[in-house]
Amino acid sequence: MTSQTSVTSHNQAPSKPLVIAIDGPAGAGKSTVARRVADSLNYTYIDTGAMYRAATWLVLENNVNALDYETIVKLVASARIELVAADDGSGQRVLVDGRDVSLAIRSPQVTRLVSPISAIPGVRQHMVTRQQQMAARGGVVMDGRDIGTVVLPGADLKIFLTASPEVRAARRMKDLEQMGEPTEFERLLNEIKDRDQADSTRAVAPLRQAQDAIPINTDNLTVEEVVSRILNLCRRNL
Repeated sequence: MTSQTSVTSHNQAPSKPLVIAIDGPAGAGKSTVARRVADSLNYTYIDTGAMYRAATWLVLENNVNALDYETIVKLVASARIELVAADDGSGQRVLVDGRDVSLAIRSPQVTRLVSPISAIPGVRQHMVTRQQQMAARGGVVMDGRDIGTVVLPGADLKIFLTASPEVRAARRMKDLEQMGEPTEFERLLNEIKDRDQADSTRAVAPLRQAQDAIPINTDNLTVEEVVSRILNLCRRNL
């Protein structure tokens, strides 16, 4: 991690490394925006959603019953889940015990199961500890659903990205089509609504906006516009 001494363009980092938390529901654009903000500031990007997807993939790969919490917690605790830069510069790769699962964790099967797996207290405990360790040095952009409220409550800047369920379903459908897995819009829309309900009502670390978070609705904004707004907010927080 490196930082510059001033901010004069999107490619220069603040004089003091910030800790930036970006929360919001599935499909609001968190990962894309967080990655670009991190790149602009030369910060480390931490995709917590990918970490929980990796844990869910691990459960599916080992044919563990989703209700067998004790086995799941042990499995996740013993696994090595890593976020590493791709060798070809194409972004971040997700590794589980050295195996690249970057594409596998985006499957519909993982998507349908990730919310209940993420809600298991023991799983969250291990993940939150890992994420806090990763952010300890500062100079990070971390996205998820409970970053500003649970994982990094002392973050220098908290953003809450939102978007309508319809817009998020359309984005998800486009992603799946690009992966060669076309599906029905109504099915995706219902899955997103169900996940919103599950994430916002779960007993452990529910999805909610931190009191000091700044909301940004991405329905009618381009990725570049959202990134620009956040970078301007970074400058104000120096």
